[in-house]
Parts: sequence; C-alpha cells; structure tokens
Amino acid sequence: MRLVEIIADGGHLPTLTGIAEQHQVTDCWHGPEGEDGRIALRMLVDDGHRQHVIDALQNVLATSETARIIILPVEVTLPRTEVAAAPDDRKTANGSQTREELYERIEREARLNSNFLLMVFLSTIVAAIGLIENNVAVIVGAMVIAPLLGPNISLAFATSLGDGELIWQSLKTNMAGLGLAMLIAVAIGFIWPDYLYSSEIMARTDVGLDGVVLALVSGAAAVLSLTTGLSSALVGVMVAVALLPPAATLGMLLGSGQLRLALGAGLVLAVNVVCVNLSAKLMFLYKGVKPRTWLEKRKARQSVGIYILIWIVTLGILLAAIMVRGQLIT
Repeated sequence: MRLVEIIADGGHLPTLTGIAEQHQVTDCWHGPEGEDGRIALRMLVDDGHRQHVIDALQNVLATSETARIIILPVEVTLPRTEVAAAPDDRKTANGSQTREELYERIEREARLNSNFLLMVFLSTIVAAIGLIENNVAVIVGAMVIAPLLGPNISLAFATSLGDGELIWQSLKTNMAGLGLAMLIAVAIGFIWPDYLYSSEIMARTDVGLDGVVLALVSGAAAVLSLTTGLSSALVGVMVAVALLPPAATLGMLLGSGQLRLALGAGLVLAVNVVCVNLSAKLMFLYKGVKPRTWLEKRKARQSVGIYILIWIVTLGILLAAIMVRGQLIT
C-alpha cells in the first residue's frame, strides 16, 4: 500500500476525486486551497490498483506545470482495511511496484560513477583471491558486494519502456563494470601466472547446461524480486555469480597467457550475460511492464522485439560455438 499525494490546481479537484472513486482507492481526503490556488489531495491506494491510479493521474495532469505526484510508503494503517480485489490482469499490474517506482530504483542502480567502479574493483580483488585460493566462502563474499545486477536489469527494463537514454546508460555502465573487472584480473594473472590451476578456476572454463539454467533463473528471479517489492540483495548475489567469477577467470587466464582456457571462460561469460538479460527481459514482458502512452508503447514494442531477437540469435551462436569447441577438444 502507498500514500499518493497530489499537488495540483484546485480546478482539478472534481476530476481527481472522480479518479479515486473510479479506482476504488482505500481512502481519499484533501485540504483547503492554498494562496497559490493549489490543493493537496491524498489517496491511500493498495498495490493492485496503484498503477492504474498513477496512470490516470498522469493523463489528467500531464499538461500542468504546477502539478506534482508524490508516492510515499505506508508501513501500517489502523484500523486495518480490506484490500479491494485487484484487476485480474497481470498485464496491467506489475506486482507491488509501479512503473515509476521501478524506474526510480533501477535507474539509480545503473549509474556509472566512482562508487560503482570502486565496488567493482574491490569485488574483483576479492573474487580473484577466492578463485586462486579455491575458497568458495571468499567467492561468495565477492558476489555480495558486486554491483553488477543494476546495469543488466536496467538494460532489460529500458527496452521494455523504449527508453533510449536509459538503454545507453545501462550499456555504458555494464561495459565499464565488466571491462574494469577483466582489466584488474588481467593484471593479477600477469603478476601471479603460476597460481591459476584451482578447481574453482577450471570450473569456469567450460560451460554446461547447468550454467545456462543458473543464468536464466538469476535474471528472471532478479526482475521478479524487483517488481514485487522484495529485497534484491540475495538475487543480486545470484546474478553476480553468473558474471563476476567468469569475468575474473577470463582476465586472469588472459594475463597468464593461457589462451585456450581463456576462450572457454570467455564463452561462459558471454553465455551468462546473454541468458541473464534474455530472462530478465522475458520476465518484464510477463509482468506487463510497459510505457503509459500509446506512442511510447509503439516505440517500446519495436525495441522489445529487436532486443529479444538479438539475444536469442546471440545465444544460438554461442551455443553452436560451444558445441564446436567441445568436439574439437574431444
């Protein structure tokens, strides 16, 4: 449940109260008109109706330069209220998070800044030590602090909305993060080339069906946790497991000159990146995340089709390369 506060011209009051009645909000009240001619109206809206209410409010207030919509969390409300039945349509209800709430959260986690790069640097160092020392606990620790969930989920989300600016931002952040991780790992492999034969490293030079399934499940679970308002911290660890160790392994093997093993690690990383993004995109599609206006929806449909096609074709090419590599090795 959320408290939706609307600041708008007093003339909009009948329309706003009509929206509240139409969508059966839990409660609605407003204060007197201020000296600037605006009123503050508040609606207590349950999760199932919130996206419909927000869309209706934006349609009414889109041309107003003085209007503002504020969405606030509600810990508890007393007396307890029975939640009205939500529309039985997963295409119009994204779980407990609205499109706008998702955008605010996802865009923030996809920003390329010094904090993101520093966390990639630190998590790569920890992951490399864990891989070299064959220490699973240390590798898991690196996954906890790795910030790689944000830009990958952001890319899938941006294509759902047809947001070109967010797509570009997500690509830059993702490439910068993986590139920095590999660069650091190359330096480690160059300095310590004789310590790269642990079972944890060798396990990430050969991709199998289990790895593909893990990456697919990780991307889907991450989106599901976001759209339902659950914590994505643990799911972020799953996504990081699919991305950071293979990237660190690839970099260290390249740095030590072991190109044959590095090719295997590169295939693992590429397949995982594709699978995480593909499953995340499909989950956003299943949850009905889409733009508000028809023109934006039209643009988004084009980007969604291109996005899914690219990932499916890329995954097919990678799987074919893996099969050919396996036959050559045997």
